Amino acid sequence: MLKFNSKLFIAIAATLVLSCTKSTDSDCPKDRMCTEEFRSLTVSFTDNKGAPTAAKDYSAVLVRTGDTIKSNLNTVSNMVPGAFIVIDDSYTSKLSETGDEIKVSATSVQTKQTKSTVIKVSGGECACHIKKVSGAEKVAFD
Repeated sequence: MLKFNSKLFIAIAATLVLSCTKSTDSDCPKDRMCTEEFRSLTVSFTDNKGAPTAAKDYSAVLVRTGDTIKSNLNTVSNMVPGAFIVIDDSYTSKLSETGDEIKVSATSVQTKQTKSTVIKVSGGECACHIKKVSGAEKVAFD
């Protein structure tokens, strides 16, 4: 029969506990300086003459992951018909440094036509802010 060794048990328990702690160090440069501004990227849906027009069923999907992007700012900023905040700095760490494509879609309230566009936005774990890489910020319904 095996004899219980309390010192060995404590050593193994301590090793297990210490191996489970999460490191607080990141790979981000220690000397990086970020501004306190909060950036966002908008898209506007217009009629065929370029005037703002009401749109419904708006969606923004991060193509790489299939995740739906929902900016909390949209609830307070929808002052212009057809204008939406696609993404903001709260998603910076979810984006890649080289940029990710976001598929944006909406349907015209008047014509019932649905239009989509792709906007590429970069971020990254160490990025301070999102940055638009490419894509249209205005989408016109026919």
